[in-house]
Amino acid sequence: MDPVTNPYSPGAGSPPPELAGRDKLREQVRVAIARIRLGKGAKSVLMVGLRGVGKTVLLDRMRTDAEEFGAYTLRIEAPENRSLPALLAPQLRLVLLRLSRVEAAKKFAQRGLQALAGFAKALKFKYSDIEVGVDFEPEAGLADNGDLEVDLTALLEEVGLAARNAGTVVVIFIDELQYLDRDQFAALISALHRCAQSRLPLTVVGAGLPQLRGLAGNAKSYAERLFDYPMIGALEPDEAEIAIVKPANHEGVQFTREAVDGIIAATHGYPYFLQEWGKHTWDVATQNPITGNDLAIASVEAIAALDESFFRVRFDRLTPAEKKYLRAMAELGPGPHRSGDIAQTSGKSVNSLGTVRQNLITKGMIWSPSHGDTAFTVPLFDEFMRRIMPGLEWKTD
Repeated sequence: MDPVTNPYSPGAGSPPPELAGRDKLREQVRVAIARIRLGKGAKSVLMVGLRGVGKTVLLDRMRTDAEEFGAYTLRIEAPENRSLPALLAPQLRLVLLRLSRVEAAKKFAQRGLQALAGFAKALKFKYSDIEVGVDFEPEAGLADNGDLEVDLTALLEEVGLAARNAGTVVVIFIDELQYLDRDQFAALISALHRCAQSRLPLTVVGAGLPQLRGLAGNAKSYAERLFDYPMIGALEPDEAEIAIVKPANHEGVQFTREAVDGIIAATHGYPYFLQEWGKHTWDVATQNPITGNDLAIASVEAIAALDESFFRVRFDRLTPAEKKYLRAMAELGPGPHRSGDIAQTSGKSVNSLGTVRQNLITKGMIWSPSHGDTAFTVPLFDEFMRRIMPGLEWKTD
């Protein structure tokens, strides 16, 4: 097949040619945003799932959906080294400037910009990475107490009031939420709670790793009532088939039944891996339809590509002790696994591995589905660990 017309697009956050299996959730979010716009009750949505299930792609598609029916949106990603105020402030400024062009909302948006100026000035000492243009002088006492929870609540209330008077809704899309500092997450939850109580048209649609549910609950006890937490997982076999077959059909190319079934089995239905296998089977195929023989050749290349990019970039962030911990997990299989079993496989005590385990959770490499259990956040990472650290030498290194 011609690599120029290859329809598959593996990559971090790259939209697939066919977003299969996610229509129900997109509709759920659309309805929630529409209700909030009308001042009716609806929960904010925090999507959770493993790496490679397409959370970022879905978040971006939902943002497009929201903008198509008139929502004002902003999009941020929560990296490990930036504060929430620094991420939010410039984006909120842009939204408020847009709202200030709506005559009915002009004075409310200008007051929001005053609140933003006070917010940035008051919190600059604590969060030195805040950088935002100032369009109006701050108003004394408006979002300028220097307490993030109090000030963020006041700021988002002003944004919500401007949105209400403009007849619209502001939707904050946040990716990688699990990296938010606990106090900053608590401040965001508190501010959203106040907006919900006041029926202000402002909401959050977020995405993160599965530990996000526990992090939200630990930050604020009422978070479970404020958010819906839909789990984004692997595609069902029929959905995975659509994701593979439909893009090729658009290019006039077919897959044999053997090839389709083989790709689904190799990828376990995870969207990122479907794109990787689709790309490589297309590139190695020399005739139409693409066959099981093409898949056998492509699988070697797909695994090598994943090892050098998707898996390796995460592996290289680990300390030797962390690598050994994950290798012990991999020895036991995909998981989840009991902490005691991992320690026994490592030849260590559970207590001695506590810090290592917590560091891996913080880095987003593992999570705890239930008390005492540990699971990979990256699908198929157990297979990668056995490939990159074969044999038993890792136990004695």
